[in-house]
Amino acid sequence: MRLVLASASPARRATLIAAGITPIVRVSQVDEDAVLAALPGGRAFSGTATTPADEVGALAEAKCADVCDALCTPNSDSFDADPGALLVVGCDSMLEINGAMQGKPHTPEVARERIRAMRGTTATLWTGHSAALLTPRSSSDRAGSDSRSVATRLTRSASTQVHFGQISDAEIDAYVATGEPLHVAGSFTVDGLGGPFIDGVTGDYHSVVGISLPLLRSMATEMGVFWPDLWDTPRP
Repeated sequence: MRLVLASASPARRATLIAAGITPIVRVSQVDEDAVLAALPGGRAFSGTATTPADEVGALAEAKCADVCDALCTPNSDSFDADPGALLVVGCDSMLEINGAMQGKPHTPEVARERIRAMRGTTATLWTGHSAALLTPRSSSDRAGSDSRSVATRLTRSASTQVHFGQISDAEIDAYVATGEPLHVAGSFTVDGLGGPFIDGVTGDYHSVVGISLPLLRSMATEMGVFWPDLWDTPRP
């Protein structure tokens, strides 16, 4: 069985590889702003019942579904001849700080402002996980339709407390100038150049990186997937 990562995040890919799983990367084409705008309860902290977990869960589910749709289309991918099942995983992360959900800053100005607001504080990093098990259809069942079908799908969210250190303005300027915080949730990394500015985390470290291995294993188990079957090295 192969794991398909519906994300371009090098940190998520590296986390999986370190855990013995080299994922197949298929990047989703999802309009994140449109997904959040379409939430039936509105955005989190807008006076509705929508929670931060709902937001990251909706984004992860949309990304997973988008890649599943592509992989279930005949002749759309080189895996058409692969007889094995595929576990498709979509993820999304956002930082909750001061009653607001923060995604990627994209610009140096926004990144600089956010990091200054975060220093010396504790914030909650939310990560949504959506997994779908795709199984091949038999040739007699295809009849010109999908070559694969979704056998089961789960969506879960995890949260971890991130404790930010006292970062000087000069350090913030230098960090932002590297470009690293511009395209990551919350304007920081814990596994890269931003690591020295994080005093610690309370919860799952891997979730802060972008994908919670314990949660994903729990989801895979619930879907009937034996986690060691995803390892690159065959089991003895």
